[in-house]
Amino acid sequence: MINTFDGVYLDHNATTPVDPSLFEHVPSWMSQFGNPSSIHQASRGPRTLIREARAHLAASLNVSPLELVFNSGASEGNNTIIKAIWDRRGKERPEFLCSAVEHPSAMKAMQAIQKKGATVHWIPVNKNGELDLKFVEQHLSAKTALISVMSANNETGTLFPVANLVEMAKNVGALVHSDCVQMFGKHQLDLKKLGVDYATFSGHKFYSLKGAGFMYAKKTAPLENLIDGGAQERFRRGGTENTLGIAAMGHMAQKMAAMNLNAKLVELGQMRDQMEARLVAEIPELHITAQGAPRLTNTSHMLIAGIDAETLLINLDLDGFFVSTGAACSSGNPEPSPVLLAMGFTRSEAQTSLRVSLGWSTKAADLEKFVQRLKEIVSRLRQMKKDLDNVTV
Repeated sequence: MINTFDGVYLDHNATTPVDPSLFEHVPSWMSQFGNPSSIHQASRGPRTLIREARAHLAASLNVSPLELVFNSGASEGNNTIIKAIWDRRGKERPEFLCSAVEHPSAMKAMQAIQKKGATVHWIPVNKNGELDLKFVEQHLSAKTALISVMSANNETGTLFPVANLVEMAKNVGALVHSDCVQMFGKHQLDLKKLGVDYATFSGHKFYSLKGAGFMYAKKTAPLENLIDGGAQERFRRGGTENTLGIAAMGHMAQKMAAMNLNAKLVELGQMRDQMEARLVAEIPELHITAQGAPRLTNTSHMLIAGIDAETLLINLDLDGFFVSTGAACSSGNPEPSPVLLAMGFTRSEAQTSLRVSLGWSTKAADLEKFVQRLKEIVSRLRQMKKDLDNVTV
């Protein structure tokens, strides 16, 4: 039995719902139980599923199938790449460049190699979340091993000029890694054109299953195992393959290739812009974050003056509207978003944040309901605060 809920889901940057078409295919994939690394007949079905999925994903990203390595997701991929480059190039090139607004898996991997002697230059951003490219120019040198910058920020939706960073890195022989988790299914992406040496992905961000992902490593780019084991993934990632998760990712790559994804992305952008225009016009002191920067068309991040984000989130949740205050990996952390602090917002400003992220199934009527309910809740919370302040005077 499929567990469903009644409500408006607007948290697609945290995770996407499993695509309905997967429910049709999962039973047959589950019947392919053999170990893909075995040589008997029971292994042939799983091995074929993995081979076909690799081909579909590679075609979607315009790369060679041999350049894809299946794993558990982007957190593993980010750690693998950053730590591998330190192990491989750290002695000759001990310096790294990383944006100040990366996903925690990338930032903590960088902090881990710092403890081993690496020098990490944290690239600043402005209040639109845009990278300081002059800082990159000033710190790039023959000592730089790797630049690690995400293609799109998971909280604000800001798109980063990764192709420009690739060109800058070439001049000094540095490698470039990009966390592309928020791109696949939400923005057009051609890895060959982008030019990066490494990229990381998670299946659950593009309507597939949790616990499965993959990384791209260009044929010319060095790579060391994070997980040692058998000969899986051409000795690049040990452990029996997650056949079900891999097959699901390949299926979604096929689906995206067949659909008019660009038209869907344009539609989401139009709905997002209409929603933001209403929010700014109808809710006093509401500020759209990074509105002046290139953004993913599905993402809207806002600050609402005088409103505690956690309180707002609880009220929206009780009314069946599912949004977030920032990155899902940091939920439960009482500290304000490190991304917003890095952008130059104060702690009190950062604690008024709300992220709305649309998906393929989002309807204009959903956003109409959300805007109306948000207006009512914000008005009520502000009145409650005003009444409380009057009582305590």
